[in-house]
Amino acid sequence: MSNLKKILKSREISSLAFVVFLFLGVGAVNPEFLSVKNIMLCLNGSVVFTMLAVGIAFVIITGEIDVSVGATLGLSAAVSATLIRDGASWVLAISAALAVGLVIGLINGLGVVVLKIPSIIMTLGVNGVVRGLCYVYTNGKWVENLPFEFKALSQATVGNMTWFYLCALVLTIVIYVLLTRTKRGRYFAAVGDNEGGATLIGIPVGTTRILGFVLCAVFSAVAGLMYVSRIGFVTPTAGNGYEMKAIAACVLGGVSLAGGIGSVIGAALGAIIMASIGRILVFLQFSSDLDNTITGILLITIVVVDALLQHRAVEKARRERLTAKTAGSVNTEGGGQHA
Repeated sequence: MSNLKKILKSREISSLAFVVFLFLGVGAVNPEFLSVKNIMLCLNGSVVFTMLAVGIAFVIITGEIDVSVGATLGLSAAVSATLIRDGASWVLAISAALAVGLVIGLINGLGVVVLKIPSIIMTLGVNGVVRGLCYVYTNGKWVENLPFEFKALSQATVGNMTWFYLCALVLTIVIYVLLTRTKRGRYFAAVGDNEGGATLIGIPVGTTRILGFVLCAVFSAVAGLMYVSRIGFVTPTAGNGYEMKAIAACVLGGVSLAGGIGSVIGAALGAIIMASIGRILVFLQFSSDLDNTITGILLITIVVVDALLQHRAVEKARRERLTAKTAGSVNTEGGGQHA
């Protein structure tokens, strides 16, 4: 019974409930939204944001932030797309994209851990550099005329679900198990929850944070590959603004920006919400131009709520400690009087 209560109170269940009630609410206004076809379109359409959100969750859980994921997606997409367009093997194109992510992640991680640059500043600077490199690499032009076979990958399905989303779903579950059921996987949350305590018990804080940035960037590169196949072309601004949606997806999924709390399952659920906003607006007969506005409002609202909940938890813990100390003092005095 206690395990059931723990599960029901988990942030992942809250995020899932939010997704369900959101979809049911929209369906109450426009029943067509709840059709199987539309629901699957929402899920399949969230695959890029899912990869971004799962990747950035590694960083946020350790108490840091990465605002370069959109630019990393763009450059990885551009590099892989040009190679595929020019006849290179898919293995080479995929490897090159992943290498781009690996290098960017290492630069971010080393800058934050070794040079002690605040992550928001470091990744914001890298974002500008990578975005500039994307313009230089593409000469400011679109990368088009990709082979049909590569674009068709994103359309391959198992039932109504694309292979891309199925792979993203399985990968998310595997990562969740690794982060929650293995010793090294739990390092990420430990570092974000209490850096000093993690250091005292021998957890390699710096290495864990660097690994978080590397994984984040590699997942952004994977998202870039999926983006190329889904869209069929790459612009110099590909991925622009995706960092806000990825962060918002994590926050909506219960990942605390303070670090130490949250999971990749929640991040994936948040990605579904972020990817569905545009479609929801259309079904509610609003302009899809409000997408970014609503994303910003959701992000601010959830962050404020999360901050208030954390403040409440800290105050509750402080009162409990004070009560325990007071009770101990009273018992001691009572015992002395009795003697």
